[in-house]
Amino acid sequence: MSAPPRQPRSIPRSLGASLLDQVLAETVDPAYAQAAQAKEARRKAALAAHASRVRVAEAQGEPVPARPREPGRRRGQVLVAVTMVLAGLLAALTYTEASTGAEGREQIRERLVADIDTESQATDDLVEQLGALQTSVAAARDETLAASTVGQLALEELQVAETGAAALPVRGPGLVVTLGNPLPSADDDPVGGTATTDPVAQVLDRDLQQLVNALWAAGAEAVSINGQRLGPTTAIRQAGGAILVDFRPVTSPYEVSAIGDPDQLNNGFLSSPEAAALAQLEVTYDLVFTFNRSDDLELPAASSAELRAATPLDPADPPPTSDDGD
Repeated sequence: MSAPPRQPRSIPRSLGASLLDQVLAETVDPAYAQAAQAKEARRKAALAAHASRVRVAEAQGEPVPARPREPGRRRGQVLVAVTMVLAGLLAALTYTEASTGAEGREQIRERLVADIDTESQATDDLVEQLGALQTSVAAARDETLAASTVGQLALEELQVAETGAAALPVRGPGLVVTLGNPLPSADDDPVGGTATTDPVAQVLDRDLQQLVNALWAAGAEAVSINGQRLGPTTAIRQAGGAILVDFRPVTSPYEVSAIGDPDQLNNGFLSSPEAAALAQLEVTYDLVFTFNRSDDLELPAASSAELRAATPLDPADPPPTSDDGD
């Protein structure tokens, strides 16, 4: 005797499934459906009344009345027109303000650049005048001191002190190290403003400090950064996005020139941990890091130190001696 066929087991539907079926089946709320039906009935009644008036007018030979416009459609057209007008006015105002702001910023930038150029030129002129006056004073001083034996001895000591203080220009062979920010890639567009600057991938003041210290340790006799001679009191500091050397700004690429024995400078610098750290920065952040020898470097004198106090010496007085017997 064969078994009866297996009947599929009925699965009771949950309350949530019933509600979901109802929502899917009734996509329009009943109240909205009733309102739409009433509106449609009024529209048909108005059309029927208009058709009746047309028939009466035609029978009596009177002008046919115009078909009434649907108020809802007319209001929609008016709202669309008002919205388009407001959107056009808003777009025009936004464009005008943006154009005015861009022109204003460009004018302010041009004025700032002009002021910077003017002040920089004035500073350069004053530095040139100061250098000429210092040269004249030094020539008169040397001539006066050379007139006596005591003065000649003082002049020799003064030249040694000025050399240590970087107060005299120097010339000779040495090493030139260039450290700079990453170069723009082919995908960058500086004119269109698409070039981006990574604040991390920039040369910092401590990078230049390490570089200069490594050159001093390698035997450099004189060092300059972008033409700014370094003296005993020269500071390399960061001021926002700019680097100041002796309180004067320098920009990338930073060319560090060091006078000394080229072989000694080259070997000592390349074997230093500072050079290894800079090479790692070159690999990691794509910084510019190059170096080469030079047979003829000319470095200017550093800015003169501030004279805080001075007392004139009497030629008849004996030269001063130190108290510690050195």
